[in-house]
Amino acid sequence: MENWDEDIETTTNNESPSDPQLVNREGSKKKKEEEEDELTVEQIFQHKKVPSWRQQLTVRAFVVALVLSILFSFIVMKLNLTTGVIPSLNVSAGLLGFFFVKTWTKLLEKAVWLRQPFTRQENTVIQTCVVASAGISFSGGFGNYIYAMSEVVAKQLSNFNAPQDIMNPQIGWMMGFLFVVSFIGLFSVVPLRKLAFCNAYGCGLTDWSIGPTYGTIAIFVIGAWAGASQGGIIAGLAACGVLMNIVSTASDLTQDFKTGYLTLASPRSMFVSQVIGTAMGCVISPCVFSIFYKAFPDMGLPGTRYPAPYATVFRSMAMLGVEGFSSLPTNCLQLCYGFFFISIFINGIRDSVGKRWAKYIPSPMAMAIPFYIGAYFTIDMCIGSLILFVWQKVNRAKADSFGPAVASGLICGDGIWTLPSSILALAGVSPPICMKFLPQATNTRVDAFLSGS
Repeated sequence: MENWDEDIETTTNNESPSDPQLVNREGSKKKKEEEEDELTVEQIFQHKKVPSWRQQLTVRAFVVALVLSILFSFIVMKLNLTTGVIPSLNVSAGLLGFFFVKTWTKLLEKAVWLRQPFTRQENTVIQTCVVASAGISFSGGFGNYIYAMSEVVAKQLSNFNAPQDIMNPQIGWMMGFLFVVSFIGLFSVVPLRKLAFCNAYGCGLTDWSIGPTYGTIAIFVIGAWAGASQGGIIAGLAACGVLMNIVSTASDLTQDFKTGYLTLASPRSMFVSQVIGTAMGCVISPCVFSIFYKAFPDMGLPGTRYPAPYATVFRSMAMLGVEGFSSLPTNCLQLCYGFFFISIFINGIRDSVGKRWAKYIPSPMAMAIPFYIGAYFTIDMCIGSLILFVWQKVNRAKADSFGPAVASGLICGDGIWTLPSSILALAGVSPPICMKFLPQATNTRVDAFLSGS
């Protein structure tokens, strides 16, 4: 009995694991920790002073932006000339800008030379400047409307090979053209906000600029108005460049203002960095394109390393605008009509079956990509999608959080390699190893030839 009483007393004095007070205390502690982890951005930075708009525009920010603009111009140019599909680079620019300036300030802090700490407003300035500069590599039309004017693309099509319908790319006129159309787009955002901001609205919803789609409207309208005898091909493609730059600049600027709002960056500093970034892009992008143009003479030809698939598409649309449907190959229009309605039918099914089953129905737009780019790009996308799918099954939270960072690293790494690759090509350096896969019969003949039998 004594031992039993002692056990009761011990149990009463010591809190059991199921004691309500202990459970409540542990619950309160856990809740407090969760609340600390869920602090908003405003709560984290509420005690930090927001610098003035002039202090946000630092020399180091624009130096880093210049370096990153060159790197991102190579990235965008490679994507432009291979797939023609350009993802949003805001995340990549923000991450790399943060990395470079943070490293810079850490080194200066150790050397006791740091006068001004690195702020999120300064990082926003870098991101705005880089995206504006690299955006010129996309809206500048080096993979579509500008290269569509060239003799290389014109020779691939049967008609309109006269001198008045050809304009080969040169740094001089490309820089002048880009300065005019880019700054027209920048300063016409307010008066043309209902032409322009429909693209900004769509880009805000999908994170995908459809500037080229608006550009094709100008190709048809101006090309048909000018006519074949008055250089309608070049006129339509040039008008495409004007409209495409306006809507693309409006989209970029609107997103930058939203980023500035979230980071408490001044609209003035956003606009100034957009202007400086645009000026950088008008100089950097033609230079980068010229490196590609000289390093790879077969650029723009089907089956090559840089086929520039959209250039042929845009010139074909310019020919269609000038000549009408008579310029299309036999049965081309019928095929377009047929697959147009098939695409609508498939999309209707996707929207009607719900999210659970819609993911098993292919997207017509994704299915169309291999037909004008080639299968190699879709194989790469399949491998990336498979890796992300497995990662999401293992740990969905981490996959959703770090997926964009992984994508940024892969895009930047692959694009940046283009710089040394172009330099080696210009220097005439050939790869030390050549690997090729052959059928068994062909391989046997090659072995017999090499052995001398």
